[in-house]
Amino acid sequence: MPFNAVFSHIIKRRLPRIENYTSSPISCQLDVLLTLVQRAKQTEFGKTYHFSKIKSFNDFKEKVPLSNYDTLFPLIKKQINGEKDILWPGSTTWFAKSSGTTTKTEKLLPITTDSLYENHYAGGKDLLALYYKNYEKRKLYNAKHLIIGGSTQINAQANNTSIGDLSAFIVENLPWWTEIRRTPKREIALMDNWEEKLDKMSRATVGDNICIIAGMPSWTLVLFEKVLEITGKKNIHEVWPNLELYIHGGMNIEPYKERFKKLLPNSKMNYVQSYNSSEGYFGLQDLKDSNDMLLLTDAQILYEFIPMEEFDGIHSQNVVGLKDVKTGIEYALVISTSAGLWRYIIGDTIQFSSIKPYRFMVTGRTTHYINAFGEKTIIAHVEKAIAQAAKIHNVEISDFTVGPYFQKLKGSGGHQWVIAVKNKQHINLSNFEESIEENMKAINGDYKGKRKGDFNMMPPKFNYVKKEDFEHWLKRKNKLGGQHKIPRLQNDRLLIQELLERNQKSPRNH
Repeated sequence: MPFNAVFSHIIKRRLPRIENYTSSPISCQLDVLLTLVQRAKQTEFGKTYHFSKIKSFNDFKEKVPLSNYDTLFPLIKKQINGEKDILWPGSTTWFAKSSGTTTKTEKLLPITTDSLYENHYAGGKDLLALYYKNYEKRKLYNAKHLIIGGSTQINAQANNTSIGDLSAFIVENLPWWTEIRRTPKREIALMDNWEEKLDKMSRATVGDNICIIAGMPSWTLVLFEKVLEITGKKNIHEVWPNLELYIHGGMNIEPYKERFKKLLPNSKMNYVQSYNSSEGYFGLQDLKDSNDMLLLTDAQILYEFIPMEEFDGIHSQNVVGLKDVKTGIEYALVISTSAGLWRYIIGDTIQFSSIKPYRFMVTGRTTHYINAFGEKTIIAHVEKAIAQAAKIHNVEISDFTVGPYFQKLKGSGGHQWVIAVKNKQHINLSNFEESIEENMKAINGDYKGKRKGDFNMMPPKFNYVKKEDFEHWLKRKNKLGGQHKIPRLQNDRLLIQELLERNQKSPRNH
């Protein structure tokens, strides 16, 4: 039997499980809770917080405090030092380096065999199962799969522990039937130097028959441009004519959509979003005509939610379970997982678009917002505003960030946008900027109110730089490639000032 037919048959066997957690999410979440606390009741953490006495969600909330990386790190450090039965039964020997977007330092997050296979791999399998359901007669297993992962190899430590990017652990432990279809080879996929890796990855794959690409939008575009530079082709489908699926995550693709349309002009190209981080695999796009993601409620993760209007970090008082969430409210996400993260505030914010079933969108970060003038601007606002403007004016966005500027003499200020566009010379910048401003007013009522009469907030400023300026900033921070990304929002001007200074020092024309 051909490989693809076997793969299709096996992957579709996951559909009854997916249907169960889609239709019965609350009972699935209770099963997850009871399984997690039962498994971990003899750990140091489980004994401290009396897991053996937890029989319900309310018991769990009463006995176990909210946590963040700072509060859990002393226990994670014990695991790194080789101690057993700390946050999860047995030895935890894998630790994923996070991109550090919430804190200024990198985090080392535990990965267990349970979390890797029953969460990260399970989410990926569910995504492919639903893709085969939504798009009949697919033949994905007949071609290669290009994964644009992190750029840190797994580094062995003392005490039999290892540190690396999540993607490195995923690649190192893939089953053989997946490994034979993955490209490029491991020695390239796990290279440390992103720039060298990008060049070798491009050259190694231009002759492959590729049908799936997975990676963050910003870095995927960089790879595409390198491939076109090497081959001299006009678009990616001239290089990989059988490419049909792009799996994206880690950042909102909408601001980059115009560029993707130019590089992937085939009308049969499909885009599917996933929500997979170092902490866990949380959601995936299950419908063809909607970008919202289905919450994975049966993948060894228990979810809790803090309304952002009442968010106070680990001191937050109002924490609700899945059955009590409502649509249209922004929540900080709290997770408990089989990696040993307990009531852990990961720093992401989400908003539910549906509760039957539970579908959601990622709206931003708990620490990434602008409220310098009372405008309460979150990442979702600026991403939607610039994406809509880019679509109307055919602008190809390479990267962008937004921060405040201040006019001390007037005692006010406004937002400053720093944007890299691919086709600047072919667009009317004034119309593009006006559209962004009007979109911001339509999307964010607080912004519109503060902008009225230019009294509380002055008009936005726009500066244009090269995408290389953003890449240079990431390189200086040792965050070039992989899952690293430019912060979209910040309440201070440090990032904007560094980008503009870099741009002004460069001899290039803009």
